[in-house]
Amino acid sequence: MGKPYETEKGRGGALKASCLGPAGSYSELAARELCKGCEIVLCHSFSDAVSLLVGGEVDCAVLPVENSLNGGVLPVLDLLAGADIFGEEEYLLPIDHRLAMLEGVRREDIKTVYSHEQALGQCARYLHENFPSAALIATASTAESVSRLDLSSAGIVGAHVKREGLVLSAENIADNKQNFTRFLRVVRGEGSVRRSSMVFLCAECAHQPGSLLGLLAIFYRHGLNLTRIESRPLKDSFGQYRFFIEFAGDIASAEVREALSEVKAYCTAFKLLGAYL
Repeated sequence: MGKPYETEKGRGGALKASCLGPAGSYSELAARELCKGCEIVLCHSFSDAVSLLVGGEVDCAVLPVENSLNGGVLPVLDLLAGADIFGEEEYLLPIDHRLAMLEGVRREDIKTVYSHEQALGQCARYLHENFPSAALIATASTAESVSRLDLSSAGIVGAHVKREGLVLSAENIADNKQNFTRFLRVVRGEGSVRRSSMVFLCAECAHQPGSLLGLLAIFYRHGLNLTRIESRPLKDSFGQYRFFIEFAGDIASAEVREALSEVKAYCTAFKLLGAYL
């Protein structure tokens, strides 16, 4: 696990929350909304943020789980499925991507563009039209791309990033301006949520015809509306998949509890990932 970035210390006795850094990342913005009053521990990777939580070094972690343009954040879905953690609260963050260059750099001199792979993908049309020959290099986060800049490169960062000698484009350069990322505040163990409007789980079915249909039929019978379904391949079983399912429902209601009980009995593997308003 990488050593965390230097953090902004909370007041004495403050709780700690981990998230992807460095300072200025979208994850830090979300963490400051979801974990107000906490000391924010900025990490080099999502895995590091979760490791700090599981190891008891922080009280919660803030992770991006889905983008409105690119779908699920796949490394995070795998971490949610594999670690003893639980999502208790969500936050929807508007994403405003800006082209960043060092002061004095000319656009025609740009040979490389740095940013997180999600940002590069969300600005793909803009990059193709404006920098068709530039190499696109993925960084651990949008904010980290700033540290890579030189006289022949640019980065993609959030509009909130302010730094002396850094010039941001006047406009959002994302291909689709209606761009949001959903973040979850996760805690160790099974959490303590008593009521919810959304429930999130992952499950694996028997590898046979009709098994997924049988799983989805359980939600149908209980009148539960699915808001999201996504699959991820199992790392050790080629051709088999884990399904990530979110549905609208109150974790305290009889309908939801009965449905979850049936899903757990039906599936070969099951994990409740979160419940939140």
